[in-house]
Amino acid sequence: MSNSMSAHVEWQQGMQFKATSGSGHSVLMDGDKANGASPMEMVLMAAGSCSSVDVVSILEKTKQQVARCEVAIEGKRADSVPAVFTDIHLHFIVHGTDVSPSHVERAVKLSADKYCSVAIMLSASVNMTHSFEIVAG
Repeated sequence: MSNSMSAHVEWQQGMQFKATSGSGHSVLMDGDKANGASPMEMVLMAAGSCSSVDVVSILEKTKQQVARCEVAIEGKRADSVPAVFTDIHLHFIVHGTDVSPSHVERAVKLSADKYCSVAIMLSASVNMTHSFEIVAG
């Protein structure tokens, strides 16, 4: 099995681009944010999605009764060009019954430090922070 991945991006019109993954899934990105997420918004969404996969997987393995998991992501960008992210904060909101705070804390930490390729890659140049809350029921 190869460790390489691929994608293809094709200009559609205006500042809209169709991005297709090597596995055949497509998404419309829009530099003007009118008809799709911008590439920088996609970076935030990728970090949140990658970390959420880890958190849900870890919580399921520890038999936590998770009904829903969401993550609110905030990114702060540099004031000058290139307007790279300087800070990204992921706030996990885990909904469920009798969900253990220590299990959620551990899952978020494992994702941040060991498993989430996107967040770990970003942390080389971005201040990545995490928090969580549990909503019962």
